[in-house]
Amino acid sequence: MTLARTLLLSLLIATPAAAQSTTATAASPADRQPAALSTRASEPDFSARAVGLVTVQGFSAQETFNGIFGNAVGPFWGGGAQIVLRSGIYAEVNASRFRKEGERAFLLNGEATRLGLPLTATITPVEVTGGYRFRLRKHQGIIPYLGAGVGSYDYREISDSAEDEVSTRHAGILAVGGVEYRVQRWIGIAVDVQYTHIPGILGSGGISEQAKENDLGGTAARFRIVVGR
Repeated sequence: MTLARTLLLSLLIATPAAAQSTTATAASPADRQPAALSTRASEPDFSARAVGLVTVQGFSAQETFNGIFGNAVGPFWGGGAQIVLRSGIYAEVNASRFRKEGERAFLLNGEATRLGLPLTATITPVEVTGGYRFRLRKHQGIIPYLGAGVGSYDYREISDSAEDEVSTRHAGILAVGGVEYRVQRWIGIAVDVQYTHIPGILGSGGISEQAKENDLGGTAARFRIVVGR
Protein backbone atom coordinates (compact mmCIF):
# COMPACT_ATOMS: atom_id res chain seq x y z
CA MET A 1 0.00 0.00 0.00
CA THR A 2 2.85 2.36 0.80
CA LEU A 3 4.38 1.69 -2.62
CA ALA A 4 1.04 2.28 -4.36
CA ARG A 5 0.54 5.57 -2.54
CA THR A 6 4.07 6.67 -3.47
CA LEU A 7 3.51 5.90 -7.18
CA LEU A 8 0.14 7.68 -7.16
CA LEU A 9 1.63 10.74 -5.50
CA SER A 10 4.48 10.84 -8.07
CA LEU A 11 1.97 10.59 -10.90
CA LEU A 12 -0.10 13.48 -9.57
CA ILE A 13 2.99 15.69 -9.28
CA ALA A 14 4.30 14.81 -12.78
CA THR A 15 1.02 15.44 -14.63
CA PRO A 16 0.78 19.24 -14.03
CA ALA A 17 4.47 19.61 -14.91
CA ALA A 18 3.96 17.77 -18.21
CA ALA A 19 0.87 19.83 -19.01
CA GLN A 20 2.78 23.03 -18.33
CA SER A 21 5.62 21.88 -20.61
CA THR A 22 3.14 20.98 -23.39
CA THR A 23 1.46 24.37 -23.09
CA ALA A 24 4.81 26.15 -23.36
CA THR A 25 5.75 24.09 -26.43
CA ALA A 26 2.42 24.78 -28.14
CA ALA A 27 2.69 28.47 -27.42
CA SER A 28 6.20 28.84 -28.81
CA PRO A 29 5.20 29.15 -32.55
CA ALA A 30 2.79 31.94 -31.62
CA ASP A 31 5.56 33.61 -29.67
CA ARG A 32 7.83 33.37 -32.71
CA GLN A 33 5.30 34.82 -35.18
CA PRO A 34 5.51 38.46 -34.01
CA ALA A 35 9.32 38.22 -34.15
CA ALA A 36 9.13 37.19 -37.82
CA LEU A 37 6.99 40.21 -38.57
CA SER A 38 9.01 42.62 -36.44
CA THR A 39 11.12 43.93 -39.32
CA ARG A 40 8.08 44.94 -41.37
CA ALA A 41 6.25 46.36 -38.34
CA SER A 42 9.27 48.49 -37.39
CA GLU A 43 9.32 50.23 -40.78
CA PRO A 44 8.01 53.81 -40.90
CA ASP A 45 4.70 54.47 -42.63
CA PHE A 46 6.48 56.96 -44.87
CA SER A 47 10.15 57.19 -45.84
CA ALA A 48 11.98 59.77 -48.00
CA ARG A 49 15.25 58.56 -49.50
CA ALA A 50 18.08 59.99 -51.61
CA VAL A 51 19.26 58.05 -54.67
CA GLY A 52 22.60 58.12 -56.53
CA LEU A 53 22.48 56.67 -60.04
CA VAL A 54 24.92 55.22 -62.60
CA THR A 55 23.47 53.88 -65.87
CA VAL A 56 24.96 52.09 -68.86
CA GLN A 57 22.50 52.22 -71.77
CA GLY A 58 22.43 50.42 -75.08
CA PHE A 59 20.61 52.76 -77.47
CA SER A 60 17.85 51.50 -79.75
CA ALA A 61 19.16 53.71 -82.61
CA GLN A 62 22.22 51.55 -83.11
CA GLU A 63 23.14 52.63 -86.65
CA THR A 64 22.85 56.29 -85.71
CA PHE A 65 24.98 56.04 -82.57
CA ASN A 66 27.51 53.68 -84.15
CA GLY A 67 27.91 56.05 -87.09
CA ILE A 68 28.35 59.19 -84.98
CA PHE A 69 30.17 57.87 -81.88
CA GLY A 70 31.63 54.53 -82.94
CA ASN A 71 29.41 52.54 -80.55
CA ALA A 72 25.81 52.49 -79.36
CA VAL A 73 26.48 52.20 -75.60
CA GLY A 74 26.95 55.10 -73.23
CA PRO A 75 26.89 56.09 -69.53
CA PHE A 76 24.44 58.32 -67.68
CA TRP A 77 25.19 59.84 -64.26
CA GLY A 78 22.64 61.34 -61.93
CA GLY A 79 20.50 61.09 -58.83
CA GLY A 80 17.13 61.81 -57.35
CA ALA A 81 14.70 61.19 -54.52
CA GLN A 82 12.32 58.39 -53.64
CA ILE A 83 9.26 58.10 -51.41
CA VAL A 84 8.44 54.66 -50.00
CA LEU A 85 5.27 53.63 -48.16
CA ARG A 86 5.16 50.69 -45.77
CA SER A 87 2.50 49.10 -47.99
CA GLY A 88 5.19 48.63 -50.68
CA ILE A 89 4.16 51.44 -53.02
CA TYR A 90 6.95 53.80 -54.07
CA ALA A 91 7.40 56.90 -56.22
CA GLU A 92 10.68 58.27 -57.54
CA VAL A 93 11.97 61.25 -59.49
CA ASN A 94 15.49 61.43 -60.89
CA ALA A 95 17.61 63.37 -63.34
CA SER A 96 20.70 62.19 -65.19
CA ARG A 97 23.02 63.24 -68.00
CA PHE A 98 24.77 61.67 -71.00
CA ARG A 99 27.46 63.58 -72.92
CA LYS A 100 29.64 62.30 -75.74
CA GLU A 101 31.75 63.66 -78.61
CA GLY A 102 31.58 62.30 -82.15
CA GLU A 103 31.33 63.30 -85.81
CA ARG A 104 28.51 63.88 -88.23
CA ALA A 105 27.96 60.91 -90.50
CA PHE A 106 25.79 59.58 -93.30
CA LEU A 107 24.98 56.16 -94.74
CA LEU A 108 26.53 55.13 -98.05
CA ASN A 109 25.51 51.72 -99.40
CA GLY A 110 24.41 50.77 -95.90
CA GLU A 111 27.73 51.73 -94.31
CA ALA A 112 28.26 54.72 -92.02
CA THR A 113 30.74 57.30 -93.30
CA ARG A 114 32.01 60.09 -91.07
CA LEU A 115 32.24 63.62 -92.44
CA GLY A 116 35.00 64.94 -90.18
CA LEU A 117 32.62 67.50 -88.65
CA PRO A 118 32.82 67.22 -84.84
CA LEU A 119 29.72 67.36 -82.69
CA THR A 120 28.90 66.94 -79.02
CA ALA A 121 25.59 65.35 -78.04
CA THR A 122 24.00 65.78 -74.62
CA ILE A 123 20.93 63.93 -73.32
CA THR A 124 19.34 65.05 -70.05
CA PRO A 125 16.43 62.91 -68.84
CA VAL A 126 14.08 63.88 -66.00
CA GLU A 127 12.03 60.78 -65.12
CA VAL A 128 9.14 60.06 -62.75
CA THR A 129 8.50 56.44 -61.78
CA GLY A 130 5.92 54.69 -59.61
CA GLY A 131 5.76 51.05 -58.65
CA TYR A 132 5.67 48.37 -55.99
CA ARG A 133 8.33 46.83 -53.73
CA PHE A 134 7.85 43.16 -52.83
CA ARG A 135 8.74 41.87 -49.36
CA LEU A 136 10.22 38.36 -49.07
CA ARG A 137 9.36 36.74 -45.72
CA LYS A 138 12.54 34.67 -45.51
CA HIS A 139 14.88 37.38 -46.86
CA GLN A 140 13.88 40.70 -45.31
CA GLY A 141 16.95 42.50 -46.68
CA ILE A 142 16.25 41.62 -50.33
CA ILE A 143 13.49 43.66 -51.98
CA PRO A 144 12.47 43.07 -55.62
CA TYR A 145 10.57 45.92 -57.29
CA LEU A 146 8.73 46.76 -60.50
CA GLY A 147 7.77 50.19 -61.83
CA ALA A 148 6.71 52.26 -64.81
CA GLY A 149 6.70 55.95 -65.57
CA VAL A 150 7.22 58.87 -67.90
CA GLY A 151 10.09 61.18 -68.65
CA SER A 152 11.05 64.45 -70.29
CA TYR A 153 14.20 64.11 -72.41
CA ASP A 154 16.28 67.11 -73.47
CA TYR A 155 18.53 66.46 -76.49
CA ARG A 156 21.22 68.87 -77.74
CA GLU A 157 23.81 68.70 -80.51
CA ILE A 158 26.56 71.31 -80.56
CA SER A 159 28.93 71.59 -83.54
CA ASP A 160 31.24 74.09 -85.24
CA SER A 161 28.40 75.24 -87.46
CA ALA A 162 25.63 77.07 -85.59
CA GLU A 163 23.20 76.15 -88.40
CA ASP A 164 23.60 72.45 -87.61
CA GLU A 165 23.00 72.74 -83.88
CA VAL A 166 19.99 70.91 -82.43
CA SER A 167 18.06 71.63 -79.23
CA THR A 168 14.81 69.80 -78.57
CA ARG A 169 12.82 68.09 -75.83
CA HIS A 170 10.35 65.24 -76.02
CA ALA A 171 8.37 62.96 -73.70
CA GLY A 172 8.94 59.23 -73.37
CA ILE A 173 7.81 56.22 -71.37
CA LEU A 174 9.76 53.74 -69.27
CA ALA A 175 9.53 50.43 -67.43
CA VAL A 176 11.92 49.17 -64.74
CA GLY A 177 12.50 46.04 -62.68
CA GLY A 178 15.22 45.13 -60.22
CA VAL A 179 16.31 44.19 -56.71
CA GLU A 180 17.38 46.30 -53.75
CA TYR A 181 19.62 44.90 -51.02
CA ARG A 182 19.64 46.59 -47.64
CA VAL A 183 23.27 46.78 -46.56
CA GLN A 184 22.16 48.23 -43.23
CA ARG A 185 19.24 50.17 -41.81
CA TRP A 186 19.95 53.44 -43.64
CA ILE A 187 21.84 52.28 -46.75
CA GLY A 188 20.82 50.07 -49.66
CA ILE A 189 22.19 49.19 -53.08
CA ALA A 190 20.01 48.36 -56.06
CA VAL A 191 20.59 46.82 -59.48
CA ASP A 192 17.89 47.00 -62.14
CA VAL A 193 17.10 47.04 -65.86
CA GLN A 194 15.21 49.97 -67.38
CA TYR A 195 13.66 50.21 -70.84
CA THR A 196 12.83 53.60 -72.35
CA HIS A 197 10.95 54.49 -75.53
CA ILE A 198 11.45 58.08 -76.71
CA PRO A 199 10.06 58.70 -80.22
CA GLY A 200 10.11 62.05 -81.99
CA ILE A 201 13.64 63.35 -81.35
CA LEU A 202 15.58 61.34 -83.93
CA GLY A 203 14.54 60.47 -87.47
CA SER A 204 13.92 63.95 -88.90
CA GLY A 205 17.33 64.48 -90.48
CA GLY A 206 20.90 63.24 -90.91
CA ILE A 207 21.94 59.64 -90.44
CA SER A 208 18.96 58.81 -88.19
CA GLU A 209 16.58 59.73 -91.01
CA GLN A 210 18.54 57.58 -93.47
CA ALA A 211 18.53 54.66 -91.02
CA LYS A 212 14.81 55.19 -90.25
CA GLU A 213 15.57 55.32 -86.52
CA ASN A 214 13.42 57.62 -84.39
CA ASP A 215 13.77 56.14 -80.89
CA LEU A 216 16.29 57.83 -78.59
CA GLY A 217 15.60 55.29 -75.83
CA GLY A 218 16.99 51.83 -75.23
CA THR A 219 17.72 49.22 -72.59
CA ALA A 220 19.88 50.19 -69.63
CA ALA A 221 21.54 48.46 -66.69
CA ARG A 222 21.42 50.73 -63.63
CA PHE A 223 23.34 50.70 -60.35
CA ARG A 224 21.90 52.79 -57.53
CA ILE A 225 22.91 53.74 -53.99
CA VAL A 226 19.95 54.46 -51.73
CA VAL A 227 20.30 56.48 -48.50
CA GLY A 228 17.33 56.31 -46.15
CA ARG A 229 15.10 53.73 -44.49
